[in-house]
Parts: sequence; C-alpha cells; structure tokens
Amino acid sequence: MAVRAYGDKLVWLSTLIQRRYAQICAEHDLTPAQATLLCAVKDGPQRMGDLAASLGITKNALSQLVDRTEQRGLVRRESPEADRRVIALFVTGTGKGLAEAVYADVTRRMPEIADGLDEDDQRHLERVATMIVDASGGPAQSGSVPYERAGA
Repeated sequence: MAVRAYGDKLVWLSTLIQRRYAQICAEHDLTPAQATLLCAVKDGPQRMGDLAASLGITKNALSQLVDRTEQRGLVRRESPEADRRVIALFVTGTGKGLAEAVYADVTRRMPEIADGLDEDDQRHLERVATMIVDASGGPAQSGSVPYERAGA
C-alpha cells in the first residue's frame, strides 16, 4: 500500500509540474511542446533525427511540431550542401529571445510549487530532484549532437 501511495504522489507531482509549465508557456503564447523545442535548439542547431531522439518523439511528430513552430518564424530548417538528407533545426533571432524568456521564467517560477515547504525541505527536494535527473541521464546527456555547417 505504501508503494501505491508513493506512486500516486509522484503522479500528482508530475501533474503539478506539467500544469505550471503549461501555464508559463501559455503566457508566452507557446505550447509546452513548442517551448521545449525552442529551448532544445536555443544554444545551437540540432539534427532533426537527434532532436527527435532527445525529445522522445517520433520523427513524424517532430516534423509536425517544427512545421507549426516554423510558420511562426521561430525556427528554420537547413540542409548542408554536402548531404541534403541531413536536416538541422536552427532557432531564429525571435525564437531565441522567446526561448530565453521562457527558460528564465520556468527556472525562476517552477520552484514555486514547493513554496509550502520550509527552506530545509526545499533544499532537500532540490538535491533529490538533481540526483534523479542526473541518474536518468539528464537533458545534458541526451545524446543530441549539435549540427555543424559544412565547411564550418
């Protein structure tokens, strides 16, 4: 019974986090998927195949997401002259500014879900969350390799 209650609490914690993330994204006129995409390419272009793998979505789903985000002028696709089969996703200037604003808001406001905890419990939650993310491979270890332009 204790495992079931623990699992239930994790489900609800996940729901709280997703709701807060969606709220912040909506304030920037983005879906959570678009915000995640922008944040994934804000520091440099990514190959579409690698990006799909790191985001945990199919290439088809990524293409549809990129189509919608590209229509808003936030990202662009590019292929090197050497290999037209490779497609990379670049963030535009507008997209980079929006990605940085969303990222700053999320990192500043997401911890508010723990406002009811005292400072020691907040630090403990941060430590445990860090351990979980690091043990899972974390976003920095997603396997996504930045795209490099031919001749760059």
